[in-house]
Amino acid sequence: MIVIITLAIGNFSFAQDSTRVVKALKSASKLKVAVDNNDNKTVAETYVGMASDYYNQGNYAKSEEYLIKARNVYQNLNDKKNLELVTRKLAQSQEKQNKITPAINNYSRAAEISFTKESRSMNSNDATRLSSPSQEAKAEAIKSNIDISQKENEKADLAAGYSQLADINIQQNNIPQAEQNLKSAYTISKKQLEPQQALEINQKLTNFYVDNKDFDKAIAAKKKVLKEDFVKDDSQTKVEQIQELADIYIKKNDPKSAIEELKNAYGIALEKGHTLEAQKSVKRLDSLYSVSENTDASVQLYRDFLGRLPDLVSKDRSLVDNKILEDTEQRISQLEKERELKDELIRKKNVFNYSLIGALVLLLGLIGFIFWTLRKVQIKNKKIALQSLRREMNPHFIFNSLNSVNQFITTNNELEANQYLTKFSKLMRGVMENSAEDFIPFQQELDLLQNYLALEKTRFADKFDYEIDVDENLNLQSLHVPGMLVQPFLENAIWHGLRYRKEKGFLKLSFEKVNQHLKISIDDNGIGIEESKKLKTEHQKAREGRGMKNTMERIGLLNDLYKQDIRCKVTDKKNEPGVLVEIEYRL
Repeated sequence: MIVIITLAIGNFSFAQDSTRVVKALKSASKLKVAVDNNDNKTVAETYVGMASDYYNQGNYAKSEEYLIKARNVYQNLNDKKNLELVTRKLAQSQEKQNKITPAINNYSRAAEISFTKESRSMNSNDATRLSSPSQEAKAEAIKSNIDISQKENEKADLAAGYSQLADINIQQNNIPQAEQNLKSAYTISKKQLEPQQALEINQKLTNFYVDNKDFDKAIAAKKKVLKEDFVKDDSQTKVEQIQELADIYIKKNDPKSAIEELKNAYGIALEKGHTLEAQKSVKRLDSLYSVSENTDASVQLYRDFLGRLPDLVSKDRSLVDNKILEDTEQRISQLEKERELKDELIRKKNVFNYSLIGALVLLLGLIGFIFWTLRKVQIKNKKIALQSLRREMNPHFIFNSLNSVNQFITTNNELEANQYLTKFSKLMRGVMENSAEDFIPFQQELDLLQNYLALEKTRFADKFDYEIDVDENLNLQSLHVPGMLVQPFLENAIWHGLRYRKEKGFLKLSFEKVNQHLKISIDDNGIGIEESKKLKTEHQKAREGRGMKNTMERIGLLNDLYKQDIRCKVTDKKNEPGVLVEIEYRL
């Protein structure tokens, strides 16, 4: 049995506790004061602080984002000392994401602008470590950095050095030395209260033991980290570590111990209000019960989880915390725009003053500048409007989907509800990941539409079948299309046409390359537009659907901003029931 309950938590799994919220709010407040005072140095320092917080949380992509912003400010200020530090941190964040080439470039850049011999050597050694094909050269560079870190008392770099040296030992099949270096790295990192680094090194050590079939040592290492204060004091981290311990027992072929650990993790997650971690424990327990064919235990487990779910969600602060974090991110983004706008206004003011001095000679240039500015403002306003319309579609779609979830739950259809929630979480993750861009890869849009139709098929299983036809001449990866442009038409076809049929209907979605255009067709044999209007109540007639209106407005803005020629035609079929939607998009 595979039943996954996500309840709109799929996109909030990164929330841990309110400490992150407090730090984010403080950073936003500090940034606002700095922007108001035009204090670019404090702006850069705030970016560095936020990047460090994200790095310590393991969110290296966000850390990289803010370090790039800080680096740009320091470059404008010509602050070479801080520029060196930020460039090195940027390289470390990129290395954590396996962005090796950018990391090498930034280590080399940091070495070029270093103020001390030690920092120049550290950065050069790191660049060599990542770029050299020779294991001996890599090892020599790492050992040199270990010596420097010991002299400079840089414990975080020292722990990282031992961990890197262990990688070389493993490649050279020097197992005892690799184990010793990983233990040293872990000891140093935990003493320096570097939880994220200590956890990563511990995981690396346990993986090392597992790879060498030394399961008892792997279990001992994982139990050791569970006793650390930085794990015991963080309930979510504790649950995650217990789950990893259970995985080791599974690999050891000790399902009984794995079940006990997962039950323990499940209990802590319920007590502390960690919905996603409770779900993960339930899923893993279900897998173990399935292997042992213990169906009764699996059913009882899911009944218990479903019964506790409302109370569990009510205790889970991650949803609230992440809403606050999202709003804070938007505030920070707005502050950045305000800072850029201030700089722009100051620049324009200077240009205007110099233009007055130039009098009539520069008058024509000033008029041209004004027209250029107005055009830029118009474009910016249209982009803001397009962004607003794109984001407004998500709540509209979420509302309809959650209504379907509610119907499954109220009818006690447990299996269908859980299957529906699984598909819904995958779809919502795709929608939210793609909502930031005007154009997304065609493959991502196709995946989103496939997930959506599968979701609606679950809801209206007896109402329609569907088919998706994609022209083989279309390049799914290189072709970019507007995101969520087709989904509202599919939604209309299902909700206002096919679901009112007495017999099962059919929906066909096709993508065809015609000359230099992408032709999208949505063909259904529902009751049609006119018949659908007759079924609407007076309230529904008076209320204009936002989904379709937004889509048409988006098409107009996309055509205007990007010089596209997107055309959309919606018609009732004449000789047969149903509606045909045709969209053309220039490739």
